[in-house]
Amino acid sequence: MTQTIGNFTFETCGEIEGLYEITQKVYGDSRGYFMETYQYEVFKQAGLDMVFVQDNQSKSRRGVLRGMHFQKKHPQGKLVRVVKGRVFDAVVDLREGSKTLGAWHGVILSEEKKNMFYVPPGFAHGFLVLSEEAEFVYKCTDYYHPEEEGGVMYNDPAFGIEWPIPDDMELIFSEKDKNYPPFHGLEGLR
Repeated sequence: MTQTIGNFTFETCGEIEGLYEITQKVYGDSRGYFMETYQYEVFKQAGLDMVFVQDNQSKSRRGVLRGMHFQKKHPQGKLVRVVKGRVFDAVVDLREGSKTLGAWHGVILSEEKKNMFYVPPGFAHGFLVLSEEAEFVYKCTDYYHPEEEGGVMYNDPAFGIEWPIPDDMELIFSEKDKNYPPFHGLEGLR
């Protein structure tokens, strides 16, 4: 389903309820461009009536794979976008009782397309940098609680995420991301 409200277009993503790819009108000329990246009332009209409490930004180089992260007791909804470069952004539904539990979805986010991806609370989230470097920014619906952080293997066969990894790309992980366990059901995540 696609709906346009004001300067924003909201498109549902596949069969997983709650995921949206969002684009917006970009006004440009020889000086550069201007665009709105968030407007509470418009998002509320689209059914995305959340309050964001924290903004984050990261910079990574080609081949960096961050994920698959989640928070156990304080799950975060995230509105993610790329302001420089290009990434493959992936999520896995870990919501208890969800009819799509364990399903994944991925989207390419880029500075050229200027698209955003809304991920509701209850998902594992990660991204792979496809450009030489990327700057990734996101709004969160809850604060980061380091003691509540969890994760699952990025290549867990239980999910089957199809990462677009070029043959010449060497993946780069943090120690934490490299050592996340496979998914053993929701009980193993608590």
